[in-house]
Amino acid sequence: MPGHPRVDTGQLMELLSVSLGAYYGDFTAAAADQRLTASQAKTLSVLRRGPAAMRALAGTLACDASNMTGIVDRLEKRGLVRREASPGDRRVKNVVLTPEGERTIDAIRASMHATTAGLATLDAEERATLHALLSRVFAPTPEGD
Repeated sequence: MPGHPRVDTGQLMELLSVSLGAYYGDFTAAAADQRLTASQAKTLSVLRRGPAAMRALAGTLACDASNMTGIVDRLEKRGLVRREASPGDRRVKNVVLTPEGERTIDAIRASMHATTAGLATLDAEERATLHALLSRVFAPTPEGD
């Protein structure tokens, strides 16, 4: 492409690594302000998309099912999530975000000042382009992961 420097995959991967590190640091600090670990906050964020079975949560968060149980137990104790039977299989427990959990993840996102400031440097067209590119690069697999 004329006028655009050639960027190879390694350079993109490095920039993604730096970007995700900055995002994760901002997210972790905001979660700590809510007295949550990053894993607990990430669980709330995932549940924002809708209820999920424990096994699916563990897969999405790339953690052991027993670790997921501990995370959900602590979130449930604080009233941020609740467990309910799956409509399709009463033996399966879905984890559901409570209204307090929604308020908490909203507060975390609102406290991510470095990320918000970085995104604010983009105009509407650039934001739409970034959204489209990230959606394409990180499109869900056919299994929904």
